[in-house]
Amino acid sequence: MKIIINTSSMVPIYEQIVDQIKTLIRNKELKENDILPSVRSLAKELKISALTVKKAYDNLESEGFTITVHGKGTYVAATNTELLLEEQKKELEADLERAIQKGRRCGIRDEEIKELFELILEG
Repeated sequence: MKIIINTSSMVPIYEQIVDQIKTLIRNKELKENDILPSVRSLAKELKISALTVKKAYDNLESEGFTITVHGKGTYVAATNTELLLEEQKKELEADLERAIQKGRRCGIRDEEIKELFELILEG
């Protein structure tokens, strides 16, 4: 399982882990009943606190993406990939809405925002 942490991002590390694991599940790189790395091993691999990984795993479990079996590990739960994709689209929509509002507060016209969006999509 390949997880990349961006320490300069404003997104908390545990959220980065959650988002990437959800993407791996959606892309079927992680399937139902696949075991995730242990909290300690993933923390060591990413050079972060085990508490951060635990928080990510707890979030995944509370959202129904994983199941933890005490003494055995954390496994990918049966998930509805369409529901997961819809959830991720909602998150993206909220992020885009915040970006548009910020642009408008800065006095950037909607047409300029669209042009920036097109440039970013091409890049």
